[in-house]
Amino acid sequence: MTPDAAFPVLATLLGLILGSFYNVCIARYESGLSILRPRSHCPLCGRTLGPLELVPVLSWLWQRGRCKGCGERISLKYPLVELLSGLWALLLAIQFGPGWEWLGHMILGGMLLVASGIDLDNFILPDRLTLSGFPLALGFAALRPDLALSDAAWGAVAGAGAFKLIQVGYKFLRGVDGLGTGDVKLMLLIGAWLGWQLVPMAVLVGSVAALPVGILYALRSKRTGQPAIVPYGPFLSLGAMACVLYGGELLTLLTP
Repeated sequence: MTPDAAFPVLATLLGLILGSFYNVCIARYESGLSILRPRSHCPLCGRTLGPLELVPVLSWLWQRGRCKGCGERISLKYPLVELLSGLWALLLAIQFGPGWEWLGHMILGGMLLVASGIDLDNFILPDRLTLSGFPLALGFAALRPDLALSDAAWGAVAGAGAFKLIQVGYKFLRGVDGLGTGDVKLMLLIGAWLGWQLVPMAVLVGSVAALPVGILYALRSKRTGQPAIVPYGPFLSLGAMACVLYGGELLTLLTP
């Protein structure tokens, strides 16, 4: 097997392993625990996980989704995050091949995966991911042949600026918050990553993906009486990642 042919396989394996690390970052955000210590353990019984229990995806299947020690159910989100990370690494490998472009997109996409997981669990997008990702995206743009640094900067201004206007306008008209400041900061990162040309497409893809979920939440809210709160960050992240992979094709598809 040639190095170019082997790269997608190796990238996928690395993506799966990183997905396991992303799970640690997501799970330990609310508790405030270090991502380095203590070692991975069952949150219910505290038993330290063995090496075979740390194998991405396969360990969850082998244990049938339950802790070997206490039988506590292990959330499906753990293998899903690992699979998504592996898929992201594979698709990037196919699209860009080995090199620093793959690495840059991998890092920024990983930050969005972690931010999305935290947003789903806690309804918050941490500044340590969104704001720290912004200069990384600008620095990455300075090295990329497909994106001018000025386009990245204007993308950040356009993305964050538009969402800030929406946030302020909604609050003025409705008297309640309809968009979190975390989403505004996330668009700062996404805009710098994609450039201004793809910002509208990322928002469109994210909004289309969020629509059926929003409808389901609204129906459940009507039935239970609980407010329907849909975290927007994961869908914006999905739109951004789709544009990194297929932005040109999406623009061509929607351009007359």
